[in-house]
Amino acid sequence: MSGTLRELLIGTWQLQSYTETAVGESQASYPLGDDAQGTILYASDGYMAAQLMRQGRKAFSGGDLYQASAEEFRDAASAYLSYSGPYHVDEQRGLLSHCVELSLFPNWIGQVQQRVARLDGDTLHLSTYKPMLARGREVIAHLRWKRATVPTGYA
Repeated sequence: MSGTLRELLIGTWQLQSYTETAVGESQASYPLGDDAQGTILYASDGYMAAQLMRQGRKAFSGGDLYQASAEEFRDAASAYLSYSGPYHVDEQRGLLSHCVELSLFPNWIGQVQQRVARLDGDTLHLSTYKPMLARGREVIAHLRWKRATVPTGYA
């Protein structure tokens, strides 16, 4: 495949792995489990959206989206990560800037989340450009994505 990073990013990617490594350490952890699921989309109009979750999240006890217990809301949110907004590509540095407009984590709204991007065929590697705070420590996150294929019966 040839083209600019921006051109090659366009499309849907499925999460293969999500790890975090604390600054100064070498042991990686899996914040959403070693079998986390996720999708990240880069649209040609300059918008992106990311959704990641831990597998096996418990269903709420009732069928009402807004009538769960505080514990159910906490457990669901602590096992899910989502955000979206415009994105920009710095081709020279291989840097993506995700300009967060919507996010499950409200502190990210209005921020720019920068990611170092590397493409290897149909595999996209994204890492945080700077350490981020996670569970009380500074970490570098690394996410490996595989280009999604069109699901059978949906084309």
